[in-house]
Amino acid sequence: MDKLRILIVDDHGVVRAGVRSLLESQTDVQVVGEASGGEDALEQVEKLRPQLVLMDIAMPGMSGIEATRRIKKDYPDTRVLVLTMHDDEEFFFPVLRAGASGYVLKEAEPQDLLNAIRVVQQGQVFFSPAVAKVLLEGFVSTSAGPRDEKYRTLTAREKEVLRLAATGQTNRQIAEALFLSARTVEKHRQGVMHKLELDKREDLTKYALRQGLIDTDE
Repeated sequence: MDKLRILIVDDHGVVRAGVRSLLESQTDVQVVGEASGGEDALEQVEKLRPQLVLMDIAMPGMSGIEATRRIKKDYPDTRVLVLTMHDDEEFFFPVLRAGASGYVLKEAEPQDLLNAIRVVQQGQVFFSPAVAKVLLEGFVSTSAGPRDEKYRTLTAREKEVLRLAATGQTNRQIAEALFLSARTVEKHRQGVMHKLELDKREDLTKYALRQGLIDTDE
């Protein structure tokens, strides 16, 4: 089985070394390179073609948000997982709009980061619990539903699955929250994607942002 090719982007060498050490302890991933800033990240992505980029946000020069936006524009199949110390709400939505598939805080446990990497590579989205909580609260506080006619075709259960999936919860987590089986949740998720004409699982989050299911406070 081919290993998952990962590029680490962070302006702190100690952080890069720690993340590299963690990843190299895994048999199914390969660290193909490192970058210390946004501009460097773009060059390394073009040169190394990683499948996944671990991206910091605040770096000298080009920010991780802008680097993510450019990577997703030029290499749409490359997934970006943000790994940052910033737990401020002001960063969450710009990161998602830039095309990132997840947001993990550096205070997370090593196993949480490894789990996030595998979830994102499978085409899903992943948020640290604190981030998911903010996104969910933003959804709940939005009184008006989306105006998209396709949304109105969803069943009540499908809307529940969309709401939870948009905050980065996995099928198993949604199943536990709704007292369903993971297989049933996946069927509902596929139904939602079909009705909303979405191609990828991470598109559920982007759709929710566009339609106002999650308050962007813009």
